Amino acid sequence: MIDLNELIKRRHSTRRFTDKELTQEEVVTLLKAGLMAPSSKGKTPWQFVVVDEKQTLDILAHCKEHGAAFIAEAPLAIVVAADPSVSEAWVEDASIAAIMIQLQAEDLGLGSCWSQIHERTTPAGTLASDFIRALLDIPSPLEVLCVIAVGHKGAERKPFDEEQLKWEKVHINKYGGKE
Repeated sequence: MIDLNELIKRRHSTRRFTDKELTQEEVVTLLKAGLMAPSSKGKTPWQFVVVDEKQTLDILAHCKEHGAAFIAEAPLAIVVAADPSVSEAWVEDASIAAIMIQLQAEDLGLGSCWSQIHERTTPAGTLASDFIRALLDIPSPLEVLCVIAVGHKGAERKPFDEEQLKWEKVHINKYGGKE
C-alpha cells in the first residue's frame, strides 16, 4: 500500500489490459471500497453489477457511441448504478463510489477506466443507461451512471508531474484573485 498522495499521482485511466484474470480477493476488495464510499445523508443509493463474462463484456463495450470499446479488453467491469428515488444526490454519491473503486484498483496495482453512461446514447440513439439496464436485467428506477473497466495494466505510465499543475485554476476567496 502506498500513501494517498502517491496513489493520486500514479492513477491514470487504463484502456489496455492484459489477459490475466482478477482474483476473487481483488474483486471483493474493489467492491468493499465502493460499499464504504460516503454518500449524502448516508443514503447509499448506489448498487454495483459485476460483469466478468467475456461475451457480456463484448456487448457492454457497444453501450454508447464513443468511449466504451476498451471494456471488451478488460477482464472485469463494474457497472455503477443508483436509485434517484433514494437520494437527489445520486449522481454525486455514485460518482464518489466509482472513484473509490478506481483508487482501490490503483492501490492493488490494477488499472481502471471510467466510461460515462449517464445521459449518453448508443449508436442507434437510445439511452446507454437503457441499453445496459436491458442487457444486465437492472430494474427501474435504477439509473446507470458509469461502467468501470478493471484489469491488470497493459502498459505503465509515469506518475503525474506536479510541475504541470494548473494553479491558475485555483482562486482564493473570489474568482480571479483580483483585489
